This record gives sequence, structure tokens and C-alpha cells, in this order.
Amino acid sequence: MRNPYDVLGASKGATEAELKKSYRRAAKLHHPDRNRDDPRAAERFAELNTAYEILGDTAKRGQFDRGEIDGDGKPKSRGFDGFGKGGFSGGGGHSAEDIFRQFNNMGGRGPGPGAGSSAGGFDASDVFGRMFGETAQRAKGGGSNRPQPQPGVDASVSMVLTLEEIAEREPKLIRLPTGRDLEVAIPKTVTDGMTVRLRGQGYSSPTGGEAGDAMLTIRVKTHDVFVLDGKDLRARLTVPLVDAVLGGAVLVPTLDGGVEMNIPAMTSGGKTFRLRGKGMPAVDGVGDLYATVDIILPSEPDAELTALMQKKR
Repeated sequence: MRNPYDVLGASKGATEAELKKSYRRAAKLHHPDRNRDDPRAAERFAELNTAYEILGDTAKRGQFDRGEIDGDGKPKSRGFDGFGKGGFSGGGGHSAEDIFRQFNNMGGRGPGPGAGSSAGGFDASDVFGRMFGETAQRAKGGGSNRPQPQPGVDASVSMVLTLEEIAEREPKLIRLPTGRDLEVAIPKTVTDGMTVRLRGQGYSSPTGGEAGDAMLTIRVKTHDVFVLDGKDLRARLTVPLVDAVLGGAVLVPTLDGGVEMNIPAMTSGGKTFRLRGKGMPAVDGVGDLYATVDIILPSEPDAELTALMQKKR
């Protein structure tokens, strides 16, 4: 196993946020779903998760930095230092001199009848148990050194909706980065750029943890007629000059088709009319449509209209 810092591409002094950022960046790059033609992709991804299991845990990171565990998260057994310069010592730091001093202090009685479990007796198993018990427990992979499953990496996906699709609110089929197809329900309220979290729809975890989430960004397609304003719609309504002067019924476009609306005589350009319930669906009800009048003049010269305007001038 390589040094976890090298695996993540992070320095030893990196902060928790920097380590997490390095992990996510590397996980997306080396995920097996994105490297299906690489037979070693799964191995590299597993190595990456093991590295983050160590460095992403404050306690384990401290153990690794102090040399207490290796790059796989396994404890480094100190065992015997040998019979040379340092003398005999056990994993618990007890030297032979310590053992015999304790033996002499207890009266030199070895394990035998009346010894061992007696109050003043000496039991070698007690001494060696204290010496090697902790190391043996860690060597078996027990306790807190056992790697914990890490969740999978989140995936990012976008979905473009028209105003008509938002109004109809029919589920839409999308393709996730993982290769899966998913039918997504349209939220009751939609704004351009909003993000929806799809639980468990991200990349799977190679360590047996929960799958990541899919972060769905919704984009609203620009409409030729309407502008989305929260749950309301805004539109420009072209009205011929004669209708603006005399008043009458005009056709107003909506997402459901054109509807007739009566405007009063002498309607000025820029006046806005509200059509209730012709906007977009939302949690607190359907919005409205605001239509602003644009007066249009005849496309061809009109002698009578010109004469009238000259008289009015």
C-alpha cells in the first residue's frame, strides 16, 4: 500500500477540507464506471477509498502520522526489538529487567500451587498479558482500527425543461452519469438553476457503504413568448391601434392556448393586464399571467388615419 497522502495527491499538512476535495476529485477521475476499459480501475479506486478512510478520520490520521498504523490502516506491531543493543523488550515496553524486578518484588514465587491468582503471588501470564494484550488485539484487526465503509461519490446531472413540460408536470426520463436511466418527477415549483438531490442515485461504494447521491440541476429553456417570474408568467400583448382606441376582444396567448380578453377603449401602450390562474403550478397554488400591451400601427399607409391624425394635431 502506498502512502495515503500520495494516493490522494495531498500534502501532509492538508486540512480536512483539502483532503476531502482531493478525494472527491480523484474518486470522480478514477471511478470504475468512468474507466470500464481499464482492468485496474477498481483496484485504484479501492486504494483511493482506503487512503481516505485513514486520512479522513482524525484519530486514524493521527495514528498514521505517528507511525502506529500502516497505509492499509493495520497496526504496526512493535514485537521484539531483539537481544542486541536494546536488550529484550516486549510490545508493551517492558524490558527483561522490569520483569525480573517484579518477580523479585513478589517474593520470587513462580506460577504454582497457591500462586497465580493469589493476592501476593506472581503470574507470568498476567505480566505477558499486559505486555502483549493490546498489540495482539490490534493485530487481529479488532477495535477502532477496522476500516469503516465510506459512501459512494455523488454524481452531477442536468435536465432542461420547457415551460410546457413544467406546467404539465409529467415525469421525465433522464440518463444518469452512472449509465442508469431514471424517471424524475417534476417539482411543484421550478426555478432556473435549482438543484434537486436524488438520494442513492450516485456512484456505488466499493467498500460496501451507501451509494452517493445524484445532484440534479434544472435548467428552464427560454420561451419565445413567456418569461418565467417565480410562479407567474409575463408576456407582451400586441394590440392593433383601432382596438386600443375603441376597445374590444383581443386574443391573449397562454400555455393552454389562446384565450379572449376584453380591453377597454383608449388603452395605452404599456398597460398590463392580469389573467388569474394562467401562470405556473407551485406549492401554494397556480400563478398568474401578466400581459403588457404593445400597440401596433398599420403596416401599410392609411390615408384616412393620416388625415385624422393631422386634424387632431
